[in-house]
Parts: sequence; structure tokens; C-alpha cells
Amino acid sequence: MTDATERLTALRASIDNIDAALIFMLAERFRCTQQVGVLKAQHRMPASDPAREEQQIARLRSLAVEADLDPEFAQKWFGFVVAEVIRHHTAQQEGAAAD
Repeated sequence: MTDATERLTALRASIDNIDAALIFMLAERFRCTQQVGVLKAQHRMPASDPAREEQQIARLRSLAVEADLDPEFAQKWFGFVVAEVIRHHTAQQEGAAAD
């Protein structure tokens, strides 16, 4: 193996480890948001909270700048995740209403 090939292999191994960590972190995040959804459904609270979402966007954009990550990317990622969470919360509310 050449030095470049060895370095590429090492970098790819790091990327694979980071990807795995991200998946497990997202799974944990969704476990928490699922509990939020249950609570909201039980108390007939709205599936989304636009004020909270705006606060989170500002916080994540700031963290992205600190981390030297494009804040637009961080916001897009958050938007994608929140859309999925709201979809889950809406389904939970519909299920609770049917009970």
C-alpha cells in the first residue's frame, strides 16, 4: 500500500466510525422526541412549536459557526429532522384521538 492509500483507508475508517456515532445519536434523539410526542398527545398540545423551533435554529446556527460548519447546512439538517419529528407527533396525536 502506498502512503496515500493507507491514509485514505484510515480516513475512511474514521468517517465510518463518525457515521455510526451519528446514527446512534439520532436514534437516541428520536427516542426522546417520541416521549415528547406522547406527552403532547396526552395533553392535546400542538405537534409543532414554532417558537421552540426558531430558538433551536438560532442555537444550532451559532453552534455550527463555533464548530466551523456551514450554518445553512446545520439549519437544513435541523429542518429535515424536525419535519420527521412533527410527522411522528401528528401520528401519535391521531392515534390518541382514536383511542
